[in-house]
Amino acid sequence: MQSWRGKSLWLALSASWLLVLLRVFPLLRLAVPARPWASAPQGWPHWLDTELLPSFSQPGELPEDAPQPPQAPRGGGCDWGACFDASKCRTGGLKVFVHPVAGPISAAHRKILASIESSRYHTASPEEACLLLFLSLEVPAGECSPVPQQWNGGRNHLVLDLHPAPCPQTFQLGRAMVAKASPTADTFRPGFDVALPLLPEAHPLRGGAPGQLRQHSPHPGVPLLALAEERGGWRTAGTDPSACPWDGRCEQDRGPEQTHPGGTLPNATFCLIPGHRPDALHFLQALQAGCIPVLLSPRWELPFSEVIDWTKAAIVADERLPFQVLAALQEMPLTRVLALRQQTQFLWDAYFSSVEKVMHTTLEIIQDRIFGASAHASLLWNSPPGALLALPTFSTSPSDFPFYHLQRGSRPVGRFSALIWVGAPGQPPLKLIQAVAGSQNCAQVSDRFFPHRAISTDAILSLDGHSSVTTSEVDFAFLVWQSFPERMVGFLTWNHFWDEAQGGWGYTAERANEFSMVLTSAAFYHRYYHTLFTHSLPKALRTLADEAPTCVDILMNFLVAAVTKLPPIKVPYGKQHLEATPPLVPGGPEPQPTARDCINQMAAGFGYMPLVSSRLRLDPVLFKDPVSVLRKKYRSLEKP
Repeated sequence: MQSWRGKSLWLALSASWLLVLLRVFPLLRLAVPARPWASAPQGWPHWLDTELLPSFSQPGELPEDAPQPPQAPRGGGCDWGACFDASKCRTGGLKVFVHPVAGPISAAHRKILASIESSRYHTASPEEACLLLFLSLEVPAGECSPVPQQWNGGRNHLVLDLHPAPCPQTFQLGRAMVAKASPTADTFRPGFDVALPLLPEAHPLRGGAPGQLRQHSPHPGVPLLALAEERGGWRTAGTDPSACPWDGRCEQDRGPEQTHPGGTLPNATFCLIPGHRPDALHFLQALQAGCIPVLLSPRWELPFSEVIDWTKAAIVADERLPFQVLAALQEMPLTRVLALRQQTQFLWDAYFSSVEKVMHTTLEIIQDRIFGASAHASLLWNSPPGALLALPTFSTSPSDFPFYHLQRGSRPVGRFSALIWVGAPGQPPLKLIQAVAGSQNCAQVSDRFFPHRAISTDAILSLDGHSSVTTSEVDFAFLVWQSFPERMVGFLTWNHFWDEAQGGWGYTAERANEFSMVLTSAAFYHRYYHTLFTHSLPKALRTLADEAPTCVDILMNFLVAAVTKLPPIKVPYGKQHLEATPPLVPGGPEPQPTARDCINQMAAGFGYMPLVSSRLRLDPVLFKDPVSVLRKKYRSLEKP
């Protein structure tokens, strides 16, 4: 009896404790944070309007701020280290050999061949080349172009495929890289393949059409929205969701009339582009027009995504959230809209406006992989004038280039080097040397033919034996150049114009208000332009400058204007200067081409006219004002 009572009491106490634990255990689970699974990394949720919300996190606090490990290659087992032999490129740099093409080729392939053969990368010897280019021609559907004889398993080969249709025989690629137009995300191998834009057949070889953006800020009122149609056209409407359903039938439209991108898109703020690969051509059209691309769950790799930061020029949205997308576009600040539209115009002009720029960008990406230590920084790729005009052979630091001082809050060093070119033998211009050396900012006086390494300063004062400048003129011109280090600052000017009667470009050397060129017989510019002049200009223009020294002056102005998209700066000078006449080459047995011929040949070589006219002249403070000369710093500029 006693044992039964003891057992009953023990069972009752056990049941009571069990009930207490069942009530307390859920509270303990809520109090203890759950431990995430090792295979499922946790992160903050991503919202569509995350860019519109202020961030209160510290740098590096969020998981996405931490360095990401390299992704495993998709669509094949090749990566850069395993399938490319970079040792052949270490000595001679990136040299490209194009395999001969058998049979007829299209106009697009002719442009590609012309752009590569005229570049500094091309070589005619396959033994000298470290990259061999193979053009994939148009063949019947379901087939692939036969590989060349010197295939070597595809090692150090780049297969250029401009067609979006896939080739089923991918085993033929071997270890070759693929530069493909709008590749799918599942077959693209990051860090090994190169994603190209889908170019139209009529894309120009060089120069290219400029951006078609009329104004960076949207019109007052509801921003316009352009919808890409399957037939290749565009439709516009407001961003009001009730006025424009997701199926593309907008109540504000007057019908299904297709509009040309050059006519309607410049007035649209956003361009909605579906994520299907046939719509990749719409992406390039929107970029040219300055219409912010809104990509709806893209299923293709964005062009040059390895180096271009597309978050600064495009928006990627979820196609399953149509009304949230439209609401986020409506609430986007005007400052962000302005920044996005400006970036679309820069990217179009720097990398996509011509076949030549597309191919040079592709080769420049491969060169950055080969020389990783001297590769372009992200700032150089995503800021004007772009990586194609920021040669890594000059420097790897953005502070050494003349284009990034404003962004970095810096200023060029307050010293310059003078290069005096004396065309004829005889006595050196001692008076000129004394005037230039009298400037407190002059570091050294060099000859124009000295090696570039002898120039240690950023600024160069270019002079010739017939120049006549004073110390005050040099000091003030150098002060102006320090505020605009990317531009040319000079005294004597020319202006170009279109001669309708002659059907070409002409020039005038008369002293007028409008000008577009400054003579390098007395001008300041950055020493980096010597590197661009030597290594970046097309072969035809360099040959023209070698054969016709009278064209060198004009070619330097063309180069600086093509890089900066800005005119030179004019500063005042005294009456002792000579008139701005074309430079003469003494002792030349052969007649030199005229300045008019030089301008027309260079415009044809660049593919467009890069010179920009201006009427601005910068004068010192109190210049020619009726005040005491004791209050003026550069009083000698006003002397007759």
